[in-house]
Amino acid sequence: MSDYLKRRAAEAALAYVEDGMRLGLGSGSTAAHFVSLLGQRVSSGLNVVGVATSEATAELAREAGVPLTTLAETPELDLDVDGADEIGPELALIKGGGGALLREKIVACASKRMIVIADASKSVETLGAFPLPIEVVAYGKNATAAAIEQTAAELGLSATLQERQAGAGAFVTENGNPILDASFGRIPDPKTLSDRLANIPGVVEHGLFLGLADLALVASPQGVTEIEA
Repeated sequence: MSDYLKRRAAEAALAYVEDGMRLGLGSGSTAAHFVSLLGQRVSSGLNVVGVATSEATAELAREAGVPLTTLAETPELDLDVDGADEIGPELALIKGGGGALLREKIVACASKRMIVIADASKSVETLGAFPLPIEVVAYGKNATAAAIEQTAAELGLSATLQERQAGAGAFVTENGNPILDASFGRIPDPKTLSDRLANIPGVVEHGLFLGLADLALVASPQGVTEIEA
């Protein structure tokens, strides 16, 4: 059922794609449905070009026949369509479960509009049940982790940090950095936490996406709900 709902949300996003658009193509299982469906539209004559937020998405786009460009060639995009790990009030998001948070945020910021697609399980009243991905520089990562924990404590949050693993070793992003997954339990003030994390030396980027999404398309068995920021 979950995969079916993800596809329903992706289908709904296609209604916002217009001929000639420059698109941001998100990463993850829900975004993969969108790329696949977009390819079908392209094969029927739709003229678009996309910027992929990960190598996995780029490969999917090539397989689907979606033309690709880069932000170096096309620095301004019309629409970014991406998934989310959590969708909170005012379309505050947690993203980065797949490890592409830095490129996803760059593409979102380069886009005039961002649409989030998800199944209803991703909608929450308060962010934080899903661990917050924090991409860090490998040099001094333990010191960076300690600074994150100290920041959380100062904000009255209890943080448990775990370096993300992949197979027998540490996970490394496509930018060459490790990820610390921070379990806060709940984040009542995402803006303050976002600002504080951004000021920690060694933090490359974090998965709080605030003020970026304009619309969420959330699919449930009852249909697709539109949630505006």
